[in-house]
Parts: sequence; structure tokens; C-alpha cells
Amino acid sequence: MSQSLLAAFLWVLAATVTALLPMRRQFPPGITLLILAPLILIWIGIDHGAIPALLGLAGFFSMFRRPLLYFARKALGRPTGEGRE
Repeated sequence: MSQSLLAAFLWVLAATVTALLPMRRQFPPGITLLILAPLILIWIGIDHGAIPALLGLAGFFSMFRRPLLYFARKALGRPTGEGRE
């Protein structure tokens, strides 16, 4: 197994463990994972090509859809839903 795929595997394990944490403790490791994901996907793309990188990107979007939507809405100046109960 290549080092890039091993890094991706470890990233998935870390994301799974982070998801099991209480919400108030998910933020620091979640942001770290959010920052590392594009770097690992680029690494996979360099090592294995575009198809595996795109598959990884699909998995990343699936796992982080809510935080990504939140940051996209915030960047576009749209309501983020923070005030909802």
C-alpha cells in the first residue's frame, strides 16, 4: 500500500473517532481533518491519478457535508442556521 493511501486510511480512522466525540470536543480535530483532507487528496492524485483522488473527494464531501455547507453559506453571506433551536 502506498504512503498516500495509508495516510488516507489513517485520516478516515481519525475522522471516525472524531465523529464519536461529543459535539463540543469535535471542533479542534475536525478543523485539523478539514485542513489535511485536500493535501492528502492531492497526494493521492499525484501517486495514483485523478480517478482515485475524485473518489476520495466524494468520500470527503460525504463525511464533511454539514461543515462545508456552513462555511460556504458563511462565505456567501447567507444565513447559517446558527440561531435555530
